[in-house]
Amino acid sequence: MNVRTLLPVFLIVLPLWLSGSLPAGAAEPENPPGVIHTVLVWLKEPGNAEHRQQIIEGSKRLEEIPGILELRVGQVVESEREVVDDGFDVALYMRFASIEDMNAYLVHPEHVKTVKEVFVPIMDRYRVHDFTDE
Repeated sequence: MNVRTLLPVFLIVLPLWLSGSLPAGAAEPENPPGVIHTVLVWLKEPGNAEHRQQIIEGSKRLEEIPGILELRVGQVVESEREVVDDGFDVALYMRFASIEDMNAYLVHPEHVKTVKEVFVPIMDRYRVHDFTDE
């Protein structure tokens, strides 16, 4: 192809690309702002692998509650770094579209039941951190 053949294509594509109508590359999917709800769990028997797994499996039951956009749960990553707080056993991460959605989740019967039947019998304590994702 010579310059005369490419020039008309270039003159059409360049303004589209500059205006943002034509994507410059593959964009990452964007998560809308919302509310992040994290829970750190300490077990009555710290490090008990079976109890950690109970918390993880019980947490997965919560995924079906309306309003949860994303739920992640896992075990602590032990670290030698002084700045890392690795004293807990299991952490949960949930994303909601709004504070109202999070508050509805907190009183949902499945959440109340799971906490009472799965978490409380083996949990020593827990810590919650909620923040906006702006």
